[in-house]
Amino acid sequence: MNNLRKKYLEEVLPILKKEFKHKNNLAVSKPTKVTLNVGLSRAIDNKEFKQEIVNDLAAITGQAPVLVKSRKAISGFKIREGQEIGAMVTLRGEKMWDFIERFVRITLPRTRDFRGIKRSSVDKNGNFSCGVKEQLVFPEIYHDNIKSTFSLQVNITTSRNNQDEGMRMVELLGFPMQKK
Repeated sequence: MNNLRKKYLEEVLPILKKEFKHKNNLAVSKPTKVTLNVGLSRAIDNKEFKQEIVNDLAAITGQAPVLVKSRKAISGFKIREGQEIGAMVTLRGEKMWDFIERFVRITLPRTRDFRGIKRSSVDKNGNFSCGVKEQLVFPEIYHDNIKSTFSLQVNITTSRNNQDEGMRMVELLGFPMQKK
């Protein structure tokens, strides 16, 4: 069992259950999925860069990304219907817990000029969203093979629609949040 999942079950769950007066363990907020998103705006015409993004996402998550196609044409952004405009990976279960642990304990501390995650990263539904400026902060990426960098969005969806409970869960799991 993953260390972070063990911490959630043994420490975080009882605290959240007591603080928010839940009678059942299933009523307590917990992470349900992690989604990583990358926009392919620079890679629309460059197939080599698009393949590099796909390879890096696969290395970071251990799972093949899905290329997202546009639903309609938008001339202002030079997008045609059916054109690949993004790549995403959704993690659940054991892979989700492994990713969250690596993200909190290894990736975030390696970020340049990191001063903590803003409290506004947890939305009103208790979900966590954070942007990463460079894929180089992930330990799975080898710096020797990199030709260009890209940014990505990390979203952690929770089971409850409560901002206070989501914020408390994230803090108890060890996310380095900024002080109020």
